[in-house]
Amino acid sequence: MDKSKYRKRLIDSKVDFYLSTFGAVCIEGPKWCGKTWTSTMHAKSAFMLADPADNFANRELAKMDVSKALVGESPHLIDEWQEVAPIWDAVRYSVDQSTESGRYILTGSSTPTTKGVVHSGTGRIASLAMHPMSLFEMGESSGVVSISDVCAGRDIGVQTTKSPSLEELVAFVVCGGWPGSLGKSQRQAAAIPREYVENVIRIDMQKLDGIERDQAKVRKCLRSLARNESTTAVLATIRDDIEELDAASLSVNTVAGYLDAFKRIYLTNDIEPFSTFLRSPTRIKQSHKRHFCDPSIAAALLGASEKMLLRDLRTFGFLFESLAIRDLQIYAESIDARLFHYQDYEGREIDAVIQFEDGAWSAFEVKLNPGDVDDAAANLKRIASVFRHNPPSSLAVVVGKSGIAHRRDDGVYVLPITALRP
Repeated sequence: MDKSKYRKRLIDSKVDFYLSTFGAVCIEGPKWCGKTWTSTMHAKSAFMLADPADNFANRELAKMDVSKALVGESPHLIDEWQEVAPIWDAVRYSVDQSTESGRYILTGSSTPTTKGVVHSGTGRIASLAMHPMSLFEMGESSGVVSISDVCAGRDIGVQTTKSPSLEELVAFVVCGGWPGSLGKSQRQAAAIPREYVENVIRIDMQKLDGIERDQAKVRKCLRSLARNESTTAVLATIRDDIEELDAASLSVNTVAGYLDAFKRIYLTNDIEPFSTFLRSPTRIKQSHKRHFCDPSIAAALLGASEKMLLRDLRTFGFLFESLAIRDLQIYAESIDARLFHYQDYEGREIDAVIQFEDGAWSAFEVKLNPGDVDDAAANLKRIASVFRHNPPSSLAVVVGKSGIAHRRDDGVYVLPITALRP
């Protein structure tokens, strides 16, 4: 890898911090999101288990003698450690024998079964989630507005940035945040998520745990998830959707098994429900919100080209929300916060909630068009009134087609997606 061509990622500073704190760091996330490249920038030596040289000699060597994978100058990278699961315990044991921090960097594109992993590694191996690139990391966001400032309720003045065209927003969704798309034409970039999906169906799902899965059924389940992107569809809903539109019959248990497998290869990235202390009879729904790791995956599964989405703005609206959620999650995690969604049985919803460790939180609605901001702001203020004993620190609407970031007279921020940074 040519390190001079590396584009800095938001996770880089957290990798440095974790290496200075823990004996080992494990960077987990979907394939092709840049884990190996980022890890290589922080490592002084490496052992690549997925290297096909000499018929995967490294992998076979580690299977025969796991200690061979641990040899190298610190920080020592062990790429795709799950290919030889006992490496986890070997690293944990090695870390236990020393007080030195930053000895190992592990990367993983799937979560193995517990077979071969005896100890969790708690306190020795810290885990970091990595995602595809945000618009800011790809250079498509000017970054004139800090999410940190918004969450703290600070004055951001009036900030301007280039307003993207609808065609550009569609391209952000269809091409996705894959590092491999940088420098490619739009047509080339759009081909990457399509090939990603095919690799998942034909290869990744088959090698995950040795279980032979019906590729046709896997594809149908994935397409149903794509049709339910940015919703809280439950297992039965996904099963019924498959039966209605694909004339196929899958049990709820089969769907659950597929969804677990998708999660284990980091293909899906469902958003957890937000709950805070409410002195009211309001019941909060506990359903996760369905998302793929990148909106381009849903677009690829739907067969949604740029032209098709320009004709179907309703579908594009769901995919745009997914784009915004991806970026907000990346920004939130880089400032030590977490992302949730909110939905209660009174019909109130918040697209995204960013919460910090001290309990402070901010609410975000996502709207493609600036013309919907008034309704979104009114909805946020209505919901905020429910949280009387733990009100949000700020309210914001993330929009697509706009180049002006500001704070309205009612206190609600209006934030173009192409203006944001952590």
